[in-house]
Amino acid sequence: MHIMEGFLPPLHAAAWTVVAIPFLVVGARRITRITNEHPRTKLLLASAGAFAFVLSALKIPSVTGSCSHPTGTGLGSILFGPPVMAVLGAIVLLFQALLLAHGGLTTLGANIVSMAIVGPWVAYGCFRLTRPLGLGIAVFLAAMLGDLATYLVTATQLALAFPDPVSGFPGALAKFGGVFALTQVPLAVIEGLLTVVVVNLLTEFSRDELSELGFNRRVADDGGATLAPIQSPTS
Repeated sequence: MHIMEGFLPPLHAAAWTVVAIPFLVVGARRITRITNEHPRTKLLLASAGAFAFVLSALKIPSVTGSCSHPTGTGLGSILFGPPVMAVLGAIVLLFQALLLAHGGLTTLGANIVSMAIVGPWVAYGCFRLTRPLGLGIAVFLAAMLGDLATYLVTATQLALAFPDPVSGFPGALAKFGGVFALTQVPLAVIEGLLTVVVVNLLTEFSRDELSELGFNRRVADDGGATLAPIQSPTS
């Protein structure tokens, strides 16, 4: 999914970088405040970044000749909010570009916008809207739709840069979207399920850190009674 080094026209690459900068500034300030006010959550913050790094580094070949991968940004968005995930996602993308040749430096801004900004905001909004349906459903939908939103934005970025000679932007968007769809839809479902498992573990073993972040209060405010492990339908 990451747009490769040098693939975007220079003006497009520069424009997406400009779009990303304000979100990174706000996110950096938010992280500074969280670490100062809640130092016990630093390990949880690092874990959210590591989760995104590992999942988004799993490049899976697509039958369409491209590749797909999970994003892992839904977890950090749910726990810390999308501004924090913008910075964590940017760090993840930078390290992947430098160490794994996954993405690139000239396209870093575009990749940040899709995976570290739009995806997390969609995940966070979905979580808040669907929380009354239950914590498990909300986490699943947030992670899944955040993943799919990332790929939709990537397809849009590519379509803007390379419109179809005949059908223009709509035709290019359909083509680029189709490249990812066959493998990305099932991957998004898997990412949603995996994120539910991780949140379930956190509610069991990191209850104090989550409470310090106010996660328990936010869950209750959105329609939940308490912060408890997610129960499976058969339990």
